[in-house]
Amino acid sequence: MQEATVAGERLQLHPDRAVYWPARRVLFLADLHLGKGAHFRRAGIAVPRLVSDVNFARLRGLIEEFQPARVLLLGDLFHSDHNHIWGAFCAFTASFPGLTFELVPGNHDILPPACYEEARLVMHEEVIVLGPFSLSHHPLREEQRLPGKYNLCGHVHPCVKLVDRTGAMKLPCFFFGWQEGILPAFGEFTGCAEVKARPGDQVFVLAEDTVLAVA
Repeated sequence: MQEATVAGERLQLHPDRAVYWPARRVLFLADLHLGKGAHFRRAGIAVPRLVSDVNFARLRGLIEEFQPARVLLLGDLFHSDHNHIWGAFCAFTASFPGLTFELVPGNHDILPPACYEEARLVMHEEVIVLGPFSLSHHPLREEQRLPGKYNLCGHVHPCVKLVDRTGAMKLPCFFFGWQEGILPAFGEFTGCAEVKARPGDQVFVLAEDTVLAVA
């Protein structure tokens, strides 16, 4: 695990693709895309059935490790329309009755309101404020930015390309620019998009269950 100072706050970056904010006991996750495997299997595309089990196991492990007061999901919790994985998620949230699960909705969060109520989710607007942070699913356009707030978001599924004498490889990452930070996609069955670091950016790659800072 690595620590990063962002907007004056100490954040813990976990190799299971999550950010924990100890000062507020908040666990941040983005882009779980639960149910994506089932969605693709229904379309005839072979996807391992264990994908969702792995996601739930990792999330449970994070909750047990950090003991947060709040789990704040930065969009794309569920991949598409309703399938049987939603019932498993509802059972999962019910197993933590003292924990608040909250969703800042993303473009994939299209289920009826009753589904989110069933899962005990606190539903937010597209952009909310918590301490020095604004929180959204998408990176914010300039006109959407809130003065004095550093934005945390998802959506991009960021990765960076690392090059050495043996070749190049792309690794998912936590990416903190000067006014916005992007979390890696939490979901197992997700792709990634390369982002370009500039001087002053903080980049932490995920490699072999480790979080590593890169120049």
